[in-house]
Amino acid sequence: MRGDAQDYTTGSIRRAVFMLAIPMILEMGMESVFAVVDLYFVGKLPDSQHNIQTVGLTESVLSLVYALAIGISMAATAMVARRVGEKDNRAASHAAMQALWVSLALTAVVSVSGLFLAPDILRWMGAEPETIRIGAPYTRLMMGGSIVIMLLFLINGIFRGAGDAFMAMRSLWIANIANIILCPILILGLGPIPGFGLFGAALATTIGRGIGVCYQLYHLFNGKSVVKLNLSDWKPDFPVIRSLVKIATPGTMQFIIGSCSWIFLARLVAETGHSEASAGYQTAIRILIFFLLPAWGMANAAATLVGQNLGAQQPQRAEMSVIATAKYNTIFMAVVMLFFLVAADWVVGFFTSQPEVKRIGVVALRIMSAGYIFYGIGMVMANAFNGAGDTRTPTWINLFGFWLFQIPLAYILSKGLQFGPLGVFIAIPVAETAITIAAWLLFRRGRWKLVKI
Repeated sequence: MRGDAQDYTTGSIRRAVFMLAIPMILEMGMESVFAVVDLYFVGKLPDSQHNIQTVGLTESVLSLVYALAIGISMAATAMVARRVGEKDNRAASHAAMQALWVSLALTAVVSVSGLFLAPDILRWMGAEPETIRIGAPYTRLMMGGSIVIMLLFLINGIFRGAGDAFMAMRSLWIANIANIILCPILILGLGPIPGFGLFGAALATTIGRGIGVCYQLYHLFNGKSVVKLNLSDWKPDFPVIRSLVKIATPGTMQFIIGSCSWIFLARLVAETGHSEASAGYQTAIRILIFFLLPAWGMANAAATLVGQNLGAQQPQRAEMSVIATAKYNTIFMAVVMLFFLVAADWVVGFFTSQPEVKRIGVVALRIMSAGYIFYGIGMVMANAFNGAGDTRTPTWINLFGFWLFQIPLAYILSKGLQFGPLGVFIAIPVAETAITIAAWLLFRRGRWKLVKI
């Protein structure tokens, strides 16, 4: 909890997995809380189906920002972990600063685009006119404030690569505490403070994340962690930046491919259903992600362990770490899957009381959670490749799995066979299972052990 430096290249693999996984699970759990808290309080507003649809559709588009953030974060984690494994902390710190330059340049483009195109973004996503009218200010602030999303992910990736997973966890705890306090105040109002409705949710989330980023920056620059930034690191180092971009580009594409698939599916549900169907689906997705992100946190442990052990010239230990992490993630996801199959009605009902929205959300959650075990294993395999710097392999897997299989399958089921939104729900676990099988087979071939960064 103090965030002391740990050496994950020696000693018990089980201990190494849990020392990294526990704070990473808590970290990702906190990231998932943002959308769930917003969804809960926004559901208390009038016209809740339009508000919920706005939150869901905006989060679907923000997944592109998350893809950029995760791609850069992934590159930073891989490079920092490799340098730390080589016992070269100075090079790790230098790489971290160059990653910050890359993220700031990308975020400037995204933020400006979001500020001007917010109504068009909702329109492209298939939102109803009333949803666009109500939701445009929310979308504008969330997209315009994407700098805090980018930095939150990136700096946490730097800390994770250095093996300081507790620092990453604490920053998201602080950000979420601020968001939980601010959400009811800014959405519903309190005393002399007026309620801003849906726009208040965007204010609370952006301010909360901003507080978390300030905490991160303080610890990144105060010189007490493994990554210690010096004045000389401020100068752009283009060879290092090129190396980061080389790793980050396919890594970003990996998540953009997945994000675009989710955007297409959200639009398909909106087209084949109606606002209630879209709200029910978005509610189920937010709940699904709430439990997927902790599993992603455990998978992040595999990335750090692979990077540091390959840097220490221990590829066999890296492989054993991945297999151990996959086993623990499978157990966790199996428990969650059984919980949703039994308690989906109660879970969805906690967020919405509208009968049709709740009915569709329950069906979506039960069907999509049927593939939870495969989601968990697939995450670990993807992060093993990414931690090794082999971001191309999972990118190709996602391209074929999402665009050439999941999207056509969802389209055929929902429109061709007239299943409507149900067809989309079915396509998700089927495609994720196929993706996991492909990732496992390629992992066992072992080419990721030979990647140099």
